Formats: sequence, structure tokens, C-alpha cells
Amino acid sequence: HGPLPGGDPGVGGWHLQGSLLGLQVLAYNRHTYETVAQRLVITIVPAPGDEPPYQGEFLVGNRNVEELLPAAAREIFLQATAGVWERDDLHVINVTSALDRGGRVPLPIEGRKEGVYVKVGSHGAFSPCLASAASPQSRFRCSLGQQPLASCYDTFAPHFTIRWCNLTLLQVWPSPTAPGPAWGSGVLEEGGDFQPPTEVPPGDLLPGYLVTLLVPLAVAALLCLLLGHLMCCRREGV
Repeated sequence: HGPLPGGDPGVGGWHLQGSLLGLQVLAYNRHTYETVAQRLVITIVPAPGDEPPYQGEFLVGNRNVEELLPAAAREIFLQATAGVWERDDLHVINVTSALDRGGRVPLPIEGRKEGVYVKVGSHGAFSPCLASAASPQSRFRCSLGQQPLASCYDTFAPHFTIRWCNLTLLQVWPSPTAPGPAWGSGVLEEGGDFQPPTEVPPGDLLPGYLVTLLVPLAVAALLCLLLGHLMCCRREGV
């Protein structure tokens, strides 16, 4: 499991547009613990359009990550999200398992799911319902173990159980890019003479050389004298 093609791969991003990316996917069976491996080669292409400035991340408590990776499941989730967002230009940016966010592994009981974080983006502002669910008053109610302030929960039922206290709303604005260097033709213009850098006068390296050479010799000579004194003059009976 991991980010969808064209999604957010993590902090910093890959920045591999126009190149190939090779991934090895490892999967295991939850019941037999058998593992399989498959190698995927992905072509990185620019995303159609800019990154949506309004992004909402929902925690779906009754799903595993592999259940929301198929396109049909994501489409059903977008239809449910459109009911609370009141927008029709929504699309899924990223699907991440709750285990990758520090969630606990569910007990091996039928019906228990690991949970999935689904990030959805739009070019339209958040609806009053979503803004109310993520308001400071709602956060305070969540800290008391109560439901947040919103009245638009039924659009996700019965397919998805949203943990509304984990709702995150983000506004991402494109950062201005610094202009790159202006490359010339590489040919010196006519009449322009090359001006080499100013020559640095040679420094006097003799004092440093003498210090480096004489100080270790002096220390070695003192140690030899001390060792000779201890061996010859400090013996018993001398």
C-alpha cells in the first residue's frame, strides 16, 4: 500500500518527472501469512493541472487500505464526500493506512479494520459543515469525548465510518519559484578580454613548517630523556 500515482509520496516529493521509477511491492496474506513480491515500473509525468489549494483528510475507520485503492471504491467515497463538501471537482490525492500514522494493529476479530486516511482535494473552498467540524469548538468537544459540531455525517453512511475528530483541513498555496540562472551561449563576446582573478601574494610558510617539524621532535626528545633517566638512574642499587 502507499500513495496513488500522482499523489503525495511524502515530505519533499520525488521530483522525478519525465523519468521511470522502479518499485518492488511486497504483500502478505492476513490469514496464511504467505508473501508475494511484484516489481512495478512507473513513468512519472506531470499532474494535470495545479495542486488543489483546498485539501481535506478523512479517517475512514471501517476500511483497510487495500479496500480503498480500487477506482470504484474511491469513486463511491468521492460521491459521499461531495455531499458534505458541496463540490463536484473532488479527487483523491492520497490513500494511507492508519498503521503508517501510528495506529494500532486491530485485533483478529471479524469486522475490525486498521483504518485508512484519505486525502481529497478541490479548487473550491470548504463547506460550512466541514469548517464547523474542524473548528476549535469541535476540537474541544472531541477532547471531552463528544461528537464535533456538524450536521452532515449521514452522506458517508452506511458505506464509510468517518472519525470526525481526526478531520484535517488544509489550504495549500503554490510557493513562488525562484528564477533559474540565465545561461549564455558559452562564447566570449567580441572585444571582451578575459580578466583573470587577482593573484594572491605567496605567503611565508617557513614558520609553520618549522613549528610542525620541531615541536614533535622536541617532545620526542624530552620523552627519551625522561625514559632514560627512569631506566638508568632510578633502578634499585644505583
